[in-house]
Amino acid sequence: MLKRILFISLFFTLVFNCTVTEQPKFVGLENIKVVNSTVQSITLSADALFINPNDVGGTLKTDDLKVYVNDIEVATVVSDEFNVPSKENFKIPLIVAVATDSIIDKKSLGGLLGSLISQRLKVQYKGDIKYKVLGYSSTYTIDETQEIKLKL
Repeated sequence: MLKRILFISLFFTLVFNCTVTEQPKFVGLENIKVVNSTVQSITLSADALFINPNDVGGTLKTDDLKVYVNDIEVATVVSDEFNVPSKENFKIPLIVAVATDSIIDKKSLGGLLGSLISQRLKVQYKGDIKYKVLGYSSTYTIDETQEIKLKL
């Protein structure tokens, strides 16, 4: 009888101490930078930082994340699902190649020329990152802007 009570109490302790429905905490974006720039394209990268307090992992998907350069939408970050480690701090790389001709239009030509002369671009990541685990899902709204130095 004592073994049965001990087993049942151990079972309930394990079940109720596992956190599953608490979503990982989004810390922010860091390391927004130009990885490569040519006349045809500019490759941008950033790291999305998270803290996962859960005992289980999950997945993150970035299909609704848009990239703006000098307030012009130039690309959407499309990637595979990322596996979320349990009880860890982790980062997700967000890499996107932007065609330079998508930045140029008649309205923003002055802004682009100013950016090229000053060698700075205003880069904004805006949209949603979706988290899923065991039937539970949540969405992070991202809106991070940073001026980065352009190396030509």
